[in-house]
Amino acid sequence: MALVGAGLVSLPSLALAEETAHPITTVLSSTTISGYVDTTAQWNLGTGNELTPTYAFSQGKADGFNLNVVKLVLEKPVDAAEAWGAGYKVDLWAGPDANLLGTQSALSSGGTSDFAVKQAYVALRAPLGNGLDFKVGSFDTIVGYEVTDGPYNPNYTRSYGYTIEPVAHTGVLASYQFCDVFGASVGVANTFGPMINERAFPDKAESYKTYMASMTFTAPEDWGFLAGSTLSGGVVNGFSGGDGAVRTHWYAGVTLNTPVTGLKVGAAYDYAGISEQELGGSNIDSSYANATAIYASYALTEKLTLFGRGEYASSGTSVFGAGEVFATTATLQYDLWANVLSRLEFRWDHSADGSEPYGETGSTDKNNYILLANIAYKF
Repeated sequence: MALVGAGLVSLPSLALAEETAHPITTVLSSTTISGYVDTTAQWNLGTGNELTPTYAFSQGKADGFNLNVVKLVLEKPVDAAEAWGAGYKVDLWAGPDANLLGTQSALSSGGTSDFAVKQAYVALRAPLGNGLDFKVGSFDTIVGYEVTDGPYNPNYTRSYGYTIEPVAHTGVLASYQFCDVFGASVGVANTFGPMINERAFPDKAESYKTYMASMTFTAPEDWGFLAGSTLSGGVVNGFSGGDGAVRTHWYAGVTLNTPVTGLKVGAAYDYAGISEQELGGSNIDSSYANATAIYASYALTEKLTLFGRGEYASSGTSVFGAGEVFATTATLQYDLWANVLSRLEFRWDHSADGSEPYGETGSTDKNNYILLANIAYKF
């Protein structure tokens, strides 16, 4: 009816409508609409916040109120009962964080805007064994402990591991669930980077592509308190248009249930490496970045949960603002309103290599402290 009101479609006669379902109505009835509105109020303690920690989506948010992003998802999931099932997903971002996502195509004017296509793919299923699932188009990366959508992470601020991970790819991804405890995915994409329809040539041959694989093990029900715990790992290798080099990313992560009611723990490791290589007649030196994080969550009450994260990151090129960084994040989440995520978070970043990367030019510090409130409505 919304499409009719906008003049985009017209209805058949009443008599015809009573006899057969309108095809457009039939399609839309299986499409779901969801998303969220994500906001924060952030205070970087102290004065002089020209130089702040360089974790993902941190830019421009110090000492003020922020509309981070509005997400809208249109999706028709693949019907599990259909042997040759098909569906789609369109995942859209609007707001300042859309500029930082990096998926804007090479054809976009200026390369950035307050709008981005986060994902857009056709979902297909083939009746092979337990069912072989495909994503064709632009889809999220298959590695990482945290995800791009902030409201679905244990903490609001992103980890350094997420910061060095690939974000999204344009290509084809195949996934297969061998049994209840083991599944795997393999894929091929244009490039390592998130830019939609990006190509590796002219730097590489036209046939050059990015390859990826991941697997996940889930502890079976007869493993006692460990039942439902997960162990996953993955690798992505390909041309990164941002720095014009071939990059390899390795990831491993684990989430464990514990015998303590309400307590879960986890750990993740990310390694991003560039080997020495020649590009455009010049040499690119080898470099690396790696990040290790431990996670814990404890449900204090039915509505109150405490999340903690400790991490260490290092790199050969100071991609974290310093050669070595320690960071600790504590998040208190309280579910007061229906459909609303409300949490209070404290984060401490510390330069461990002797440098002073925080503060402002002429007055820098080894430490940066952040106190923020995050309110997000999910629909």
